[in-house]
Amino acid sequence: MLETLLPIVLFTFSTSITPGPNNLMIMSSGLNYGVNRSIPHLLGICLGFPAMIVAIGVGLGTLFSQFPLLHEIIRWVGIAYLLYLAWVIASTREVGNSSHSRPFTFLQAVAFQWVNPKGWIMAVGALAAFTSPSGEMWAEIARIALTFIAIGGPCIIVWLLFGVGLKRILTEPRHLRRFNITMGILLAASVVPMIVD
Repeated sequence: MLETLLPIVLFTFSTSITPGPNNLMIMSSGLNYGVNRSIPHLLGICLGFPAMIVAIGVGLGTLFSQFPLLHEIIRWVGIAYLLYLAWVIASTREVGNSSHSRPFTFLQAVAFQWVNPKGWIMAVGALAAFTSPSGEMWAEIARIALTFIAIGGPCIIVWLLFGVGLKRILTEPRHLRRFNITMGILLAASVVPMIVD
C-alpha cells in the first residue's frame, strides 16, 4: 500500500504546488477578496478536481476517444475562458474592486476544472501512471482522488494565503495594478502550451 501511495503523494504534491491557472487565480482571489470570500473558490478547486479525476477514470475518457471533436471543443472553450479570466485579473485596479467584482463561486470553480489545461494534464497523467487494467480500478481511482483532496488541498491553501500576504505588501495602487497585470499575463501564458499542441 505504501509503495503505491508514496508515488501518488509525490506526484500530487509536485503538480499541486507549482504555478498553474488554479493557483494563480486563487492567489489573485486571496489578494483581491481575502480568505473568507475566497473559500467557495478554494472548495470548488479542492473538490471539483478530484471529482473530475473520478469522472474521467470511470468512463469520460472513452467518450472523448469516440468523439474527439467534443474534447477539441472543450479545449478551445477552455482557452477562451482562461484568456477572459486573464483579462479580468489584469484589469483589476484596486483590492476587492475588479470588473468581475466578486470571487468565483463554488460551482464556477468546479466547472472551471473542466476547461483547465493543467488540470487535464494532471488528471490524465495520474490515471495513466497510477491505475492498471488488471488492478482494482475503482480503488485506484478513489486513492488518486482522495490523495488530491488530502495533499492538493493544502497546496492550494498555500497559494491563497500567499495572495492574502501580498495584500499587506501591495498597499500602493500602482504596485497592485502591476501585480494584477503580471498575474493576468502569467495566466494568459499558461494557455500557450495548449494552443501549440
